[in-house]
Amino acid sequence: MSLQIGDTAPDFEANTTIGRIRFHEWLGSHWSVLFSHPRDFTPVCTTELGYTERLRPQFEERGVKVIGLSVDSITDHERWADDIEATQGARPRFPIIGDADRAVANLYGMLHPKADNTFTVRSVFIIDPAKKVRATITYPASTGRNFDEILRVIDSLQLTDNHKVATPVNWKPGQDVIIVPSLSNDDARKLFPNGWHEQRPYLRVTRQPS
Repeated sequence: MSLQIGDTAPDFEANTTIGRIRFHEWLGSHWSVLFSHPRDFTPVCTTELGYTERLRPQFEERGVKVIGLSVDSITDHERWADDIEATQGARPRFPIIGDADRAVANLYGMLHPKADNTFTVRSVFIIDPAKKVRATITYPASTGRNFDEILRVIDSLQLTDNHKVATPVNWKPGQDVIIVPSLSNDDARKLFPNGWHEQRPYLRVTRQPS
């Protein structure tokens, strides 16, 4: 299946490096980043999981749970963690799903047969507390992901959920944002008392709400 933005993230039960979980129950009222990597004991994946662990406190500050997946076994995940710690300086403490039967990979469309019909591609699903898919990102096996960008997307989603703004190109937290076009000037004055810079009627730039 091909999950799209706004779809409910499928629930599942799976064995992980922290034990067996039911995904929606484990997610609770948190956001989540579910990401797949092609194989254990491979170079790009080793760098990704080490870096994700180093970012884990930043994810947790945002109320985000991180969970990985590959088609390898839990035993392989646990042995590979030694290599990740030795080479990247961080041992993954977040759960990693052992998906040897590819049940979760098929549920989330992580297998792309034209790329590889055996191993998962580098899929990312950002899921909100309502269990809705809010963003998807897919990389080929040869390209390591930018997990700082994943954090940036989460910051944008959480900001725009709470305020009637959108984030412009290359936006970073603390920078100016755009008032959504659907908001009238009269209503915008109530929400943005410090005003805005109107470059066009549909392009009103204002300071990021706190």
